[in-house]
Amino acid sequence: MKAVEISKPGGPEVLVMVDRPMPEPKAGEVLIKVSAAGINRPDVFQRKGNYPPPPGASDLPGLEVVGEIVGGDAGSAGLSVGDKVCALLAGGGYAEYCTAPAAQCLPVPKGLSDVEAAGLPETYYTVWSNVFDRGQLSAGESLLVHGGASGIGTTAVQLATAMGHKVYATVGSDERARAVEALGAVQAINYRTQDYVEEIKKATGGKGVNVVLDMVAGDYINRNINCLADDGRIVIIALLGGAKADIDCSQILRRRLTVTGSTLRPRPVAFKAQIAESLKTRVWPLLEAGKIRPIVHATFPLDRACDAHAMMDAGEQIGKIVLTV
Repeated sequence: MKAVEISKPGGPEVLVMVDRPMPEPKAGEVLIKVSAAGINRPDVFQRKGNYPPPPGASDLPGLEVVGEIVGGDAGSAGLSVGDKVCALLAGGGYAEYCTAPAAQCLPVPKGLSDVEAAGLPETYYTVWSNVFDRGQLSAGESLLVHGGASGIGTTAVQLATAMGHKVYATVGSDERARAVEALGAVQAINYRTQDYVEEIKKATGGKGVNVVLDMVAGDYINRNINCLADDGRIVIIALLGGAKADIDCSQILRRRLTVTGSTLRPRPVAFKAQIAESLKTRVWPLLEAGKIRPIVHATFPLDRACDAHAMMDAGEQIGKIVLTV
């Protein structure tokens, strides 16, 4: 099969098309003929040499695909050969074929194209796990999403809005601010020209938000603390601003705040299977009803994965970048 591998750590040019043996599914896994694969920030970290795949996972990049099950242990999750699915992977998605745990496969929502469905698994698994499970966003509560125009951001804004929450977001331009507000955010804040702490305080009458979904960390942590309402929660999912921060622990004590976080990729199949069930029952109906939708900014053929990564490195996209196979 044709696949894209990381020839050495570096820039987008290190992604090269190669011939690889077909992967062989293990017990509980299916073989998928890939039609499209989503690109995610962890793929970029892996390309740069900063995010190795977990033990036993493919060394190829790619954490989400859509395609047809053509073999393997489909029946272990109530699936059949020939089913069209979108799947969450621990790696291996930039290829004509990949394997995935059957329990991490979901049906393609009715009305969505393969390209749209390819952008679902990594973002929706991540948002559900961190905003609703770990962050415990509850009825009547509000959410601040950093990176609101990213794949994760556009998903979090839409999903939390559809579930009745007030959502605020930070973005890097006025154009992105308008795009994110069109997806349901009550206010998008251009962090290049506005102080998001002041804007959140103003918008919430000084109270603050209940949950912050943070992919920046670094010096954002104390600013996020200043954005939180009492009993608020910060959930960290990436470290774009750095791994270290000075934290005002007195606020955590006095106001009963929580700073937590998670990475999805190394978690066991059983954990991800629970998220899949929640998505199937709570989120897939919203997609099929058209109340939320994946936002695809651009598509590239598999042999132009380097161009797709260059676009992500430049931060040009609003929503997802997808490879077509």
